[in-house]
Amino acid sequence: MTKEQKNEVIEILKEKFSQYNNFYITDTESLSVAQVSKLRKACFNKQVEMKVAKNTLIRKALEAIDTEKYAGIYDSLHNVTALMFSENPKEPALIISSFRKENNNEKPVLKAAFINGDVYAGNENLKALTQIKTKNELIGEVIGLLQSPAKRVLAALMHHHEKQTAAAE
Repeated sequence: MTKEQKNEVIEILKEKFSQYNNFYITDTESLSVAQVSKLRKACFNKQVEMKVAKNTLIRKALEAIDTEKYAGIYDSLHNVTALMFSENPKEPALIISSFRKENNNEKPVLKAAFINGDVYAGNENLKALTQIKTKNELIGEVIGLLQSPAKRVLAALMHHHEKQTAAAE
């Protein structure tokens, strides 16, 4: 790789890291070519961008943006690294875990995830990450909670109103 090519990769990565609040670092070393294409397809279908890059370049891109912010991630940069960028914080975790169900639960290995500023380092976080509530799910839950008492109150009011109307007639 020439210096120009390396710089190009760093620029592309910087752009992605700046664009997305969520990314996952996985180890795809143990995957066959066919498995990697399958993983790419799964990502593509879920609007997750997958990029494979050299660890040194990933590190340079992260350091160029904010050394402190990404400090918890550098230790995860070894072996073959595939990055998954996603708007939805849990989509990559779901992709990885469904993929692993087909491969004796061993691979791909989750090295780290960066979710809205928090670093989850280590494969043991995968299950928790598949259960993250997305913003929309949280909003849905809150709306659900808000709606239920309101419906009951309205139902009671309507009922009361009907009684009054009937009595007046």
